[in-house]
Amino acid sequence: MRSFRFIADLSAIVDGPTLAEKARRAESIGYDEIVLGDHLLEQLAPIPALATVAAATDRIRIGTFVLNNDLRHPAVLAQDLATLDVLSGGRLEVGIGAGWNEPEYAAIGLAFDRPGRRIERMTEAVAILKGLFADGPFSFQGTHYTIAGLDGQPKPVQRPHPPFLMGGGGRRMLTFAAREADTVGLAPIATGNGPSLVEDCLAAATERKIGWIREAAGDRFDRLDLNVYPAMGPVRVTDHARREATELAHRVASRHGGDVSAGELLESPFVYIGSVDGLVEKLIAARERFGINCLTAFDMDQLAPVVERLAGQ
Repeated sequence: MRSFRFIADLSAIVDGPTLAEKARRAESIGYDEIVLGDHLLEQLAPIPALATVAAATDRIRIGTFVLNNDLRHPAVLAQDLATLDVLSGGRLEVGIGAGWNEPEYAAIGLAFDRPGRRIERMTEAVAILKGLFADGPFSFQGTHYTIAGLDGQPKPVQRPHPPFLMGGGGRRMLTFAAREADTVGLAPIATGNGPSLVEDCLAAATERKIGWIREAAGDRFDRLDLNVYPAMGPVRVTDHARREATELAHRVASRHGGDVSAGELLESPFVYIGSVDGLVEKLIAARERFGINCLTAFDMDQLAPVVERLAGQ
């Protein structure tokens, strides 16, 4: 059974000393990795911010959760990422996705292609990243990108390349991640705003997705970390879990429609409501039932007592 891994998201806009202080606090709590998202929204840009995090810390890993492939050419991205791995002494994890937030595309005049085309670009980009991280010149001729004998520089410290985090809500993305990533991220479906979105966060849908990952990964399944995040709302540390889950069920029904119970939400790997003891028990149960061992927290202090209990176990 894989050890627990806890990831802290530090994307909020702060100055350099504050970011460094937050990074050191995450390291002291026992978080395994600090990540930043990649959106044209109210947040720090991930590449320069992670360089600041790396300089301020000693042990904790750094990563992206996750890069929008459509915002950068993969050859440029490869140099940025390899530089981060060098500057951090080999602590980088590459989280990358196909892009999903259509309003961001519209805001900069970037075509928001159908999902299949965006995924095609991302799969080519991942091949290019791995090729440029490897030794010697690399060439690639794809539908979307061409690389002609480029020897990517610098080379990352981690060989043959830094670990990758990829995932999504659908079978195609999860199948690709199961074959190419080191951490597979489980997510609700990226589109839609109805009952199906809620159902996609529940235990039954999670079990189905784990089945897809297991089938695609084959012998490498037992070496994968499986990641989730609190998609249905912030982590709530409380002694009144059932009551708060009932209130969340009412809010979910009002916003998305459908009918979901407090029990179903408390069972969901995307909902974290409970006492510290209860959340510890839930994480242990999720690892035993689903194989999920990696959790991303968007409020590192809220989850801190749970991380302190489970870090390294």
